[in-house]
Amino acid sequence: MNFDTTTIILIVVVLIGIAIMVLGIRAQRNAPKVERRTDESGDPYVASRERPYMAPPPRAPSQGAGVADEVATAATDVAGEVLGVDVHRGPAGPADDLRQLKGVGPKFVARLNELGITRFDQLAGLNANEVAHLDERMGPFQGRLSKDRVIEQADLLARRDIETFEERFGKLGG
Repeated sequence: MNFDTTTIILIVVVLIGIAIMVLGIRAQRNAPKVERRTDESGDPYVASRERPYMAPPPRAPSQGAGVADEVATAATDVAGEVLGVDVHRGPAGPADDLRQLKGVGPKFVARLNELGITRFDQLAGLNANEVAHLDERMGPFQGRLSKDRVIEQADLLARRDIETFEERFGKLGG
């Protein structure tokens, strides 16, 4: 059997395609299961079995929002669904006083609010990748999430474990 260069290249391309397909199927099989739900108002949101997903904040219609904005929003929603990540995380109730976190002042809180974080449970529910992504977007406060152990503090306050919080971080409000 005599193979020319074109045949060998074609066989290599087919084998690479099969390998990519197998890896894609394996990754899809291992992805968290996503289910559609609605919140109290009937708005759809996504939840995974590993972690409940909070409803996205209502989007106010902005003046001059055009097709590009709608496409960007749709792409973000689809990317989150396909990749199995939370792309929206809106408040599930009234905002918490994030200034209770040690090392967090009004400007730090304002930056968190700009990024959609208004509650302790939002911070506490972030996984390591989400914390890293949030930290990248913190501007002048980059690195402070880990330095001040903000996620750990938020977790304790979200669970209302004031005793442990005060043991580890000092008197609350003081």
